[in-house]
Amino acid sequence: VLSQRFESTLNKTPINFYKKLRILNPSPFMFFFNFDNFKIAGSSPEILVRVRNNKITIRPIAGTRPRGKNLKEDYKFQKELINDKKEISEHLMLLDLGRNDVGKVSKIGSVKVDQKFKIEKYSHVMHIVSNVVGDFDNKNTLLDTLFSGFPAGTVSGAPKIRAMEIIDDLEISKRKLYAGGIGYFTPNNEMDTCIALRTALIINNKIYVQSGAGIVAESIPLNEYKETVNKAKALFEAAK
Repeated sequence: VLSQRFESTLNKTPINFYKKLRILNPSPFMFFFNFDNFKIAGSSPEILVRVRNNKITIRPIAGTRPRGKNLKEDYKFQKELINDKKEISEHLMLLDLGRNDVGKVSKIGSVKVDQKFKIEKYSHVMHIVSNVVGDFDNKNTLLDTLFSGFPAGTVSGAPKIRAMEIIDDLEISKRKLYAGGIGYFTPNNEMDTCIALRTALIINNKIYVQSGAGIVAESIPLNEYKETVNKAKALFEAAK
């Protein structure tokens, strides 16, 4: 999964940028961090690792199309997406990786895919999404469980280590916050974390946004480039 960084001038306060982002691109994970020298604002669609009620969840998102200008075009893009062999092969590869990640820290025989190839729609893009769950094995800590799925296969690729070596060779901008994890742990042995996607790093009056696309044998470079642009659009609209 290769990514590129975009930057733009921010024409409002960071908190007003975040408020606009909440309206433009409501997502399962919304967050704002106000640090002294920088701010972070994001609207991530994707779970990194979740542990809740002794269940582990990883929810791979892989396969993307832009939203249509109207219902007819939206349905056309949705149909294209779910029937695209390249997108399906990419999703299956990363779903298998997610299943392996959950399996490392789950009770034997408990891992299952309870949702497969669902289309989820956001303000500027739609995705193919699946859901992998397993029973939490108490022999492991929450940190063990987090690191079983980190970095996420959907932002690295497979096999993970070799994919990360290629990323390190080819990407011009170091990822920093992008593709990392944001979330929380609770005292009753639960956690909820998301992947730092659709996330802006704000320094002074500049915002920096990184987005990526999965590369497989059938990939068309221009289409992958357009995907990275579409994923970043909501943040730059919020910055205006």
